[in-house]
Amino acid sequence: MTVVINDWRGEGPEPLELAYEMDDNAFYEFCRRNPHLRFERNPDRTIIIMPNTGGKTGIRNTKILSKLYSWSEGFGGVVFDSSTAFKLPNFATRSPDAAWISDVRWNALSEEEQERFPPIAPDFVIELMSVSDNLKKAQEKMLEYIENGVQLAWLIQPATQTVFIYRADGTISKITDFSEKLSGENVAPGFEFSLQLLLK
Repeated sequence: MTVVINDWRGEGPEPLELAYEMDDNAFYEFCRRNPHLRFERNPDRTIIIMPNTGGKTGIRNTKILSKLYSWSEGFGGVVFDSSTAFKLPNFATRSPDAAWISDVRWNALSEEEQERFPPIAPDFVIELMSVSDNLKKAQEKMLEYIENGVQLAWLIQPATQTVFIYRADGTISKITDFSEKLSGENVAPGFEFSLQLLLK
């Protein structure tokens, strides 16, 4: 299959496009040979170069991950940061800012599947938007997560103090008050995250 590297965001000159012939193994090796870069892959095999985060986004990501990990220590399951790529059923490869998978589902994977890009949709994902991120594209990605088996997904936009909550039953909630706490609901029971932590 032919894939195209394209990091253009609709501003400035057209991007340089490079075509490669890659199967899943070749894509995995390509990512390993370029550890200084982060990649995602669309269902059509287009490779996207993901930008590094800024300082404030990095701090916010750390707060989310630390709270999620602390909860999982008592409840169980495994937590992943944004450097982990998951191969979804639609053949896209995505790296959410934070993700959680139950022990039962994670342990059902083989050692090789766990070592490479796990072919599984996380139970729960969190995406944290930076100022430069495109809301429409971020929302499309959240719908893709749900369509591919994610049970609960949070899209957090600190710049506007807005959160979109996506669920497996198709419902979407919008929160515009960062004084609230987000809940893991029945997917991650007992997990709560205070949005005020992202304002500090």
